[in-house]
Amino acid sequence: MNRHKFLLNAALVLVIGALAAGMFAFVYNSWLSQDTAKDSLDRDSHPAAVQDGSTPVRVSQEARKNLELVSKSLQPALYYRRIDLPGVITDWPGISDRGVVAPVTGIVTRIHAHQGDTIAPNAPLFSLRLVSESLHTSQLELFKASKEIEISRQQKQRLEGLAQSGAVAGSRMIEIDNQIQRMGVNVQAYRQDLLSRGLPPERIDAAAQGEFVTEIVVSAPSEQTLKSGEVARSGKTGEESKRLTFSFELQVLKVELGQQVEAGQVLCYLADHRALLIEGRGFKKDLPLIQQAAKEKLPIEVTFETSEGASWPPLTTQLWIEHISNQIDTASRTFAFYLPLENQWQTYNQNGRERFIWRFRPGDRVRLSVAVEKIENVFVLPQAALVREGPEAFVFRQNGDLFDRIGVHVLHEDSTSVVIPNDGKLRKGSFIAQNAAASLNRVLKAQLASGQPTNIHVHADGTTHAAH
Repeated sequence: MNRHKFLLNAALVLVIGALAAGMFAFVYNSWLSQDTAKDSLDRDSHPAAVQDGSTPVRVSQEARKNLELVSKSLQPALYYRRIDLPGVITDWPGISDRGVVAPVTGIVTRIHAHQGDTIAPNAPLFSLRLVSESLHTSQLELFKASKEIEISRQQKQRLEGLAQSGAVAGSRMIEIDNQIQRMGVNVQAYRQDLLSRGLPPERIDAAAQGEFVTEIVVSAPSEQTLKSGEVARSGKTGEESKRLTFSFELQVLKVELGQQVEAGQVLCYLADHRALLIEGRGFKKDLPLIQQAAKEKLPIEVTFETSEGASWPPLTTQLWIEHISNQIDTASRTFAFYLPLENQWQTYNQNGRERFIWRFRPGDRVRLSVAVEKIENVFVLPQAALVREGPEAFVFRQNGDLFDRIGVHVLHEDSTSVVIPNDGKLRKGSFIAQNAAASLNRVLKAQLASGQPTNIHVHADGTTHAAH
């Protein structure tokens, strides 16, 4: 009986031990399996970089729309390294503004145009009552000389018949011809004097007949182009050259009704702001770069501070350096250089008068981006396409829903662009994100931190597959 009980207890202990050993093996295997799965998941959460060393980030279509993400094909380009310098729009001396002066001494009896009016070429500006004694004297001498010529010609005509019969000596006829010739020279001199004083030819002819001029009209200059010879220099012909013809604008009125003015006194200033200059300023250390840009005629980009609006057409002219000043300003220690600027305008009617609105005005400040070095066969990207982490710089290459983060070397960058060498790290034709690089980098870090594989798509049914 005791032996039977002992065997029963021994069997029970063995069964319990076997169950315990089995339970231990099950728990150990389960723990080992979970640890292996965790290691596998960790490896998937931090996927190995592809062959070019990039790290992918998965961005859904909705996320790309929210980021307004734009990708463009990468193409080699020509890039100009630039320096930024300040500038201001100024009048072009001798072209933009011109003064109208009184040709003779007189009193202003009428003002035909006022400040802000549009003035056609040869249009009347002022009426002056003459008070110049010398002008009256020139008219009187012109009349006397003209009459003496007429009298001498009549005398010659009467004596021609007698000279043929020998009743009058031939020397007498020669003396009359010489007198007519001398008076002709005097008439020509007086006409030139009156013409230089502003009298039109028809009024000079009237003065020669005794109808003396007591009042003259001062008119606007004759029709002009942007600059003397500018049409030929610009290569514009036909309709384009006709378009350059323009009316003036009365900018400053300098006299009043009843005011006596002297010969040569400025009566008004007329403006023709179609042709302006941009005056740029640089320090002496910039002088070699500016000289090189002028010599090679490198392009210059201009940023205007004022809003241009949508009603103006785009600027089509290429800006270049016209000339560089040979003087250094003693106060600011800067030098000036100048760029020609073709202005644009619009017209409107105000109380029956045509008025002008200029797109650019003297005094407007600008920012000049002057090209100083040519860099060929490089990739040029916007600043928003690059993200930095310490000394590292990255761009994102699109591959479907995946964006591969690729480290790049930055050759040069400015406020708007980044220049990357075409050294094989990025291939021609690759689609590169043009913006939101910083946002893509944050998404990549968030996906890595979450433990979710960045190259795994998760479907609604819970199944997964690796993205390629």
